[in-house]
Amino acid sequence: MVPHLTTALNGPLLSLEKSMLAEQAKIEHWFRSQWLEYAAPFYASVDLRNAGFKLAPVDTNLFPAGFNNLNPAFLPLSIQAAQVAVEKVCPEAHRLLIIPENHTRNTYYLRNVVELVNIMKAAGLEVRVGSISPEITEPTTLIAHDGLPLLLEPLVRVGNRVKLLNTALGDFDSCAILLNNDLSGGIPEILKNLEQNLIPPLHAGWSTRKKSHHFSAYNRVASEFSALLGIDEWLLNPYFETCGEIDFQARTGEECLALKVEQLLEKIKIKYAQYGVTQEPFVIVKANAGTYGMGIMTVKSPDDVRDLNRKTRNKMAVVKEGLAVTEVIIQEGVYTFESINGAVAEPVVYMMDHFVIGGFYRVHTGRGIDENLNAPGSSFVPLAFEKPCSTPDCTGDPDAMPNRFYAYGVVARLALLAAAMELQEGNPLNQ
Repeated sequence: MVPHLTTALNGPLLSLEKSMLAEQAKIEHWFRSQWLEYAAPFYASVDLRNAGFKLAPVDTNLFPAGFNNLNPAFLPLSIQAAQVAVEKVCPEAHRLLIIPENHTRNTYYLRNVVELVNIMKAAGLEVRVGSISPEITEPTTLIAHDGLPLLLEPLVRVGNRVKLLNTALGDFDSCAILLNNDLSGGIPEILKNLEQNLIPPLHAGWSTRKKSHHFSAYNRVASEFSALLGIDEWLLNPYFETCGEIDFQARTGEECLALKVEQLLEKIKIKYAQYGVTQEPFVIVKANAGTYGMGIMTVKSPDDVRDLNRKTRNKMAVVKEGLAVTEVIIQEGVYTFESINGAVAEPVVYMMDHFVIGGFYRVHTGRGIDENLNAPGSSFVPLAFEKPCSTPDCTGDPDAMPNRFYAYGVVARLALLAAAMELQEGNPLNQ
């Protein structure tokens, strides 16, 4: 099922795609030079929004869940990329320990872990899953939503290493540890000061990472890339501001937030006027750290954040793990004009090392074109393209499916590069 745009693509985005196709060799050379300077994250997913006049990343996840939603036809891409990624981290690795999230009751998330295990096994590794959940005190087999089993074993600290101790299967001590846990609740003691390779590193977790740091790095990436292509950076880059010291429950910091919202809306209005965009500008206010679509609201006027009702304040006040929100990022809202069977959709691109390995459309029947789709009730449709995103059809139209997905892959890799810069600059060893 191939999604379609509900708006005619005859504006700046079509021009943007033409530029990318015309400059493919230049673009790929530029990326190669960037990866010589910055180490790509082990894996990542990027949420994109395609407004028909603008194509931009709105979120980058360094602990992606959802590998079960990728198109199975492109599993070989994942396996090859995994081999490259593991070799960079631990060239001699033959064992890999995966540490998942603690929400063992989410059977769809469990299916994601099953798929991740399958990819790593196919890449030539012996793989086991070690849990830091207090609920897992002995080897426990859980069942994913489609009936596939996943064995979780309790993680044990032995000196400066973590291991699995299992008399039936044998003990397990790995060179590398793959985190599929975003550490929203902080860094557990059991993972601190290990001599094993932790991928991604601990400072990639939401206990230390901030979205504003990521998009500051993306500003620099988008600026250089846009200069390379001779295009307006705004077509790829959402404006943003931050507001700290906010307390939605106590209603402090609201004026700071309202002022930043007003200033950002004015900047967007100027750009909309420049490109003849008739839609109403909006911004997304969301917690500066965290994921799972929590602590997010659509705002179209400064008054929207001055007059929050109790339900909305409660919704904005906490995110995953019950953590209080004290700082928000105010991000330019990017409409999505893509739909599947009439439902609003947005593409999510998955990467491993610096390779695009696939993606899917996040679809939501209950949300609008100006709302966050990462919410309960969303569903997923694998990207149904004929060829990988990295191989466009330069003889075809810019909006032909392989070319549309090439553009997605380029913008997603720009966000990946920003994440690489963010991690390198945020590494405690470099400070």
